Amino acid sequence: MVLDLDRARAELISKGVEVSGVFHHVYATGVQERVDGPDPERRGYASYASFSDPDGNGWLLQEVQVRHPGR
Repeated sequence: MVLDLDRARAELISKGVEVSGVFHHVYATGVQERVDGPDPERRGYASYASFSDPDGNGWLLQEVQVRHPGR
């Protein structure tokens, strides 16, 4: 989880990490579809970026400004 997805991406990129663009998911057809850009309403838990570390492990950044209770 990160508070500011754009800032986290910029920091990783400045260190030479290849990070995907920001994306979100829509379910208009009943199937999850990945769409470029942040969640249009900038809801927490809804915007992402991803990258792989040198060992090939995949990482997913998720923007969360306010944590929901119990999370």
